[in-house]
Formats: sequence, C-alpha cells, structure tokens
Amino acid sequence: MADTHETNNLNFFKILNGVALLLCAFCLAFIAVSLRPVAQWANNQNICVQQEQAKSGAPISWGVRKCNGRSKVYEVKSPS
Repeated sequence: MADTHETNNLNFFKILNGVALLLCAFCLAFIAVSLRPVAQWANNQNICVQQEQAKSGAPISWGVRKCNGRSKVYEVKSPS
C-alpha cells in the first residue's frame, strides 16, 4: 500500500511540474511577442542612422541625434 501512495504523490508532482513549465513557456512567449514593436523600432533606427551616416559622412552620434529628432537641422514646420 505504501508503494501506491508514493506513486500517486510522484504523479501529482510530475503533473504540477508540467503545468508550471507550460505556464512559464506561455509567459516567455507572451513577452517575446510584446517586444516585437520595440525590435521593429530598433531596426528602423539602425537603418536611419546608417543612411544619415552614409549621406552626410558625419559620425554615428550625429546620425542618432538626427534620427531621434534632436538635431537643430531638423525643423518641424507647422502646417499653415
């Protein structure tokens, strides 16, 4: 009788561990999907900086500032 009780406990812990691992995998997948827009934005920033650097020959820091809109060269014109 002791063997069946221990086997039941062992099966319960295996099921509990399986559910916990499945929950963790689901959470990690949700985080990965949630970070997709950030990855797309970072890719666009890289492309912008490379284009600015190739176009003007300026250092990378200047391209970063210009792509972020912090350059005095960029002037936002209001629609009239």
